[in-house]
Amino acid sequence: MTKLLVTAIVVAFAPPYSLGGPAPRAVRAPSALGQSSAQDSGSRADLFYEFTLGHMLEQQYEANGQSEIAQQSIEAYKKALALSPDSAVIRERLAEIYAKSQHIREAVQEAQEALNRDPNNIDAHRLLARIYIRNLGDMAGGEVQKENLDNAIEQFQAILALQPDDSYSALWLARLYRFENQHARAEKVLRAILEREPDNGQALEQLSQLLIDEGRSEEAITLLSQAASDSAEPGFYDLLGDAYSQQKDWPKAEEAYRKAVDEDPDEPNHRHGLAEALLEEQKYPQALEQFQKLAELEPGTYQNYVRLAELYRKLGKFDQAQSSILHAKQLAPGNLEVVFNEAMLYEDQGHYDDAIKLLTDAIAGVKSEQRSPSEAAGNPGALGILYEQLGRVYREAQNYPAAIDTFREMGKLGPDTQKRAEMLLIDTYREDREIDPAIAETKRALAESPRDPNLTMTLAMLYGEKADGAQATKLLQTLLQGNENDEQVYIQLAQVQERSKEYAAAEQSAGKAEGMARLPEDKAMAWFMLGAIYERQKKFDLAEEEFRRVLGENPNNAQVLNYYGYMLADRGVRLGEATSLIEKAVQQEPNNGAYLDSLGWAYYKQDKLAEAEEYLRKAIDHDSHDPTILSHLGDVYLKLGQNERAAELLERAASEWQKAVPADYDSEKVSDLDAQLKSLKKRLAQKSSPETVKPQ
Repeated sequence: MTKLLVTAIVVAFAPPYSLGGPAPRAVRAPSALGQSSAQDSGSRADLFYEFTLGHMLEQQYEANGQSEIAQQSIEAYKKALALSPDSAVIRERLAEIYAKSQHIREAVQEAQEALNRDPNNIDAHRLLARIYIRNLGDMAGGEVQKENLDNAIEQFQAILALQPDDSYSALWLARLYRFENQHARAEKVLRAILEREPDNGQALEQLSQLLIDEGRSEEAITLLSQAASDSAEPGFYDLLGDAYSQQKDWPKAEEAYRKAVDEDPDEPNHRHGLAEALLEEQKYPQALEQFQKLAELEPGTYQNYVRLAELYRKLGKFDQAQSSILHAKQLAPGNLEVVFNEAMLYEDQGHYDDAIKLLTDAIAGVKSEQRSPSEAAGNPGALGILYEQLGRVYREAQNYPAAIDTFREMGKLGPDTQKRAEMLLIDTYREDREIDPAIAETKRALAESPRDPNLTMTLAMLYGEKADGAQATKLLQTLLQGNENDEQVYIQLAQVQERSKEYAAAEQSAGKAEGMARLPEDKAMAWFMLGAIYERQKKFDLAEEEFRRVLGENPNNAQVLNYYGYMLADRGVRLGEATSLIEKAVQQEPNNGAYLDSLGWAYYKQDKLAEAEEYLRKAIDHDSHDPTILSHLGDVYLKLGQNERAAELLERAASEWQKAVPADYDSEKVSDLDAQLKSLKKRLAQKSSPETVKPQ
């Protein structure tokens, strides 16, 4: 357990000298201080004087914090204790001033002595509990920390044995049980409190958080829904939002967080929850509004400006994104998260050289701060993130050799980073249409981790890329376990079978995945897969039905918006609707080459050739090797009468088709393209032939 976590628990729950229990008693009458040692009225007067003086000095120390005042209080209490050694009250106050003035060892000794004289002295137990809790924030981890935790728990247990209805102590005991991961014990204590006090807000919050931490979100929702209906306490709505978030029920999470914000609009935690839920729902303008408000509430928090930059990037507002990044850099100079997001902004703008320089410099800076290679390997997190993003930028710039070298360097940082680097390396080979090297890398990784299902799935999908559907299916079937974990396997099977044109089998696999899906996004994946299978078979009505089901769950699903819109545009039907669907996808991912191509093609189908050219050229900037995009722009130039430019693009498209992976190769499109090229070349040849030139 870390000092940071321990300090957090102390700061969150413990005022310096109070556990929320009874306040320190006022000065007691002399008769309460002890009888046996005070033999005459003179000594009793001295006893009263010294005790009263000690108490007054204790209060004065609380007001000014001067150590000499604390020492005077200690001396007065000691004199009083000498006059009445059996007095529990004096010993408690002496222990208390010791604790307040940081004489912890002496405080513990006096409190323990009070308990030795009276094991049922509840105030001494409370004082010891306070001391041990306070020390949790002052000591490093390890055995000392564990000892303090155990001692604090022991004291709270003793308090509850003497006073079972002490809810303050019970709440503390539950917190400490949770901190030690004794969740069952904590739950028992909290439920006992709620049996006595059903409206105890702290117990409700603690128990709800415990249930959420254990993944028992449904139980937490039941508990919190009732509490929230009985009270407008924003904390309940906040926790309810957390529970729904755990279930990935983002609309209900949004609703709960909004209620928390409505009740307490200036509490940042509520808005953070709401903003994150909106992000998950891909409601980017609304999320942007929340982070703008958070930037006002927390002007010194750089993370809010990073999130603003992310959202502005998603919305294609690059100037605002740059401004937010600059603000974040001012608040957190040299912060790697800020550097990472600045690099992503450059990448989205197509400024690949700037992104590469920024990331390369950041990697060099992190390495220079580490004293040895072993130190770098021992803390690979930051370097791993930077290497991954650098490799992605190289890949986006279609500099695949540099991307491969970067991911290989990343793999040297440690075992965990190596696994991630392997997957990135494999994906880079696949994107470069180098399927055989990708298969070789996957097999090498599988030899080291033969039971890794993700690697097996990857290998299967690569065989699918080679149009070896039988081998891919065989591999995937080895992963089937006959339980709910088969859902993702069936999705992969459906994809392989669809690409192999085994449509009936693909429909069955996607249907099985749908039947097993529990989460909304998993059902949506199955519906999307079914829609794609139907579209490939030209069963367009059925495909539309599935796509609409997905959009009914998530109207902002960019992948479906693009696929659905392109399906309509390519057929030349409902072109206004098609354009609207694709525009929504492009708004979310303004640099996605496939989406830009779809939008350009939709404009082409409407004879809006200037717009078509604009978006298709942008698409090629992001993917200059896609034969479909090249053909589409060639068709635009043909319609514009720019035959030479059209011929150049169609030639490039024909060349790229020959490099396509087997599963992507479309013989029908290639045949049509060849015929188109032959006709175009013939017209160009006739135009340039001397016989066609008219005499002057």
